[in-house]
Amino acid sequence: MNQPVGQEATLPFAIRGQYIRDLSFENPNPLKHLVENMDKEPDITVDIQVTSDVVGDKLFEVVLHIHVDAKRDDDQMFLTELTYAGLVTIGELPDEFVKPLLLIHCPNLLFPFARNILSDAVRDGGFPPLMLAPVDFAYLYQQQHGEAQAPQQATA
Repeated sequence: MNQPVGQEATLPFAIRGQYIRDLSFENPNPLKHLVENMDKEPDITVDIQVTSDVVGDKLFEVVLHIHVDAKRDDDQMFLTELTYAGLVTIGELPDEFVKPLLLIHCPNLLFPFARNILSDAVRDGGFPPLMLAPVDFAYLYQQQHGEAQAPQQATA
C-alpha cells in the first residue's frame, strides 16, 4: 500500500529505538568461583520489572529492569543489572489498550535483545553464558495490575 510522502502509517505502535540505559556486572571473587567448586551448580535468581513513562505526545519509553544474582554456597559469584529501554510511538488506540501494549507487547519485543546483552556480559565475566528463559509479560502484567485492581473492586 503506497502512502503519500510525509505521512506515516497509522500503526498501533512503532519502536523508534532501543538502548542500554544502565549495565553493570560485578565479579567479586573470580578466582574462587572459576577454580573451586566448578562442578557445583550456582543458585541464580532473576528479577524482571517493566515500566513505561510518557516522553511526548504519543511517545513513550518502555524500560526493562533485569537483576540477576548468582551465588554458590551463599558466596556471591556474580551480580549483574541491566536497564534496557525502547522508545515507542503509539498510534490511535483506545486508552484501555495503551497500557497493555506498553507493558506486555513491547517488552516481548525488547527482551530478546536484553537477554543477549546479559548473556554476553556474563560470558565476558568468565562464566558460561547466561541463558534466560522467555518471560510471560502478560502474566507479569496481570499479577501487577490484577492485584492493584482487586482492592478497588472489593470496595466498589
